[in-house]
Amino acid sequence: MRVLVVEDERVLADAVAVGLRRESMAVDVVYDGDTALEHTAVNEYDVVVLDRDLPGVHGDDVARSLVNESYNGRILMLTASDGVQDKVEGLTIGADDYLAKPFAFAELIARVHALGRRSAPPLPPVLERGGITLDPANHLVRRDGREVSLTPKEFAVLQVLMRARGTVVSAEGLLEKAWDENADPFTNVVRVTVMTLRKKLGDPPVIQTVPGAGYRL
Repeated sequence: MRVLVVEDERVLADAVAVGLRRESMAVDVVYDGDTALEHTAVNEYDVVVLDRDLPGVHGDDVARSLVNESYNGRILMLTASDGVQDKVEGLTIGADDYLAKPFAFAELIARVHALGRRSAPPLPPVLERGGITLDPANHLVRRDGREVSLTPKEFAVLQVLMRARGTVVSAEGLLEKAWDENADPFTNVVRVTVMTLRKKLGDPPVIQTVPGAGYRL
């Protein structure tokens, strides 16, 4: 899952990003509304965690812009205001969910996971394919009942492949969904990660390399 965090309080923004990355999410961080619109214009995010009170372009206007452009990603609006009217306004603007500050980080994680499942196409909370079960909320993977220990990046790649439901995912597609914008597209990081993931999942191999196209589970 790829997430954009838009928050002008840099300490909070960076802390949220660290926590989401521990959940195997690819996270980009920006600190104002103008940069948020620049990022969403060129990147597809499953979830945009959007502070409402932003410098430059206000968070409300960022949300309106995304809705008007029929952006596929879901919007989780953060705000210091927790009144009912504030929540109604945020949801009316186009936010898919609304979380008041201060918030429990576990709740933020749960809401991001829930929105990610709804980003298209709708998927069950626990993914199953080829004897593999993947539980994003509990960060747990099993193959034929055996627990498999994965790094956050391996977990993210497996999740992208399982969400594809048997269709081929290109190396570029994996890079876009499982790594943030700082990833070097000219490295072999995707190939190496898939290789170690395949080894950890064991025999018979379940990840197929499709020459010239990508990978399929």
